[in-house]
Amino acid sequence: MKPRLQQKYLDEIRTAMAEQYGHTNVHSIPRLEKIVINMGVGSAVQDKKDLDDANAALTLIAGQKPVLTKARKSIANFRLREGVPIGCKVTLRGARMYEFLDRLLTLVLPRVRDFRGVSRKAFDGRGNYSLGLNEYLVFPELNPDKFTRTQGLNIVFVSSAATDDEGRELLKMFGMPFREEKKASAD
Repeated sequence: MKPRLQQKYLDEIRTAMAEQYGHTNVHSIPRLEKIVINMGVGSAVQDKKDLDDANAALTLIAGQKPVLTKARKSIANFRLREGVPIGCKVTLRGARMYEFLDRLLTLVLPRVRDFRGVSRKAFDGRGNYSLGLNEYLVFPELNPDKFTRTQGLNIVFVSSAATDDEGRELLKMFGMPFREEKKASAD
């Protein structure tokens, strides 16, 4: 059985995007290609246990094992050497991607403290969207007693959209709660 949001894309969103932007070829219609969840653990240089905790948390959040990311350069001020593991990331595609997106939109974002919507401007110019969370404990899978250290994470939504407007509209149709634009007041 297909995830709910994947079925919604196939039934409703794809046809709406084709009509709105005039796509005649099915393969040119914007779609969500992958979601990358990334966690940079700066304290891993001093304490390897922090990286192990982040790795375990990301495994629970994503439902698959993360890949360790290593430092590209040595930076003396941060006591960082090239090749030392300093983070982890997961790339989600297919059914797992849609299930994670569903959990993120229905369970996680409403649990964020003082949530007023996500920024409309965090697009990269090619239709991809980046979202940062200050604390990973908003995910219901994580036990706050086990994961006591606060750690942030980044989520990148990679789409096949050609422009930011198409990418924004695609995510809006999935249910992404974008903040309303501030209207300029006429004095």
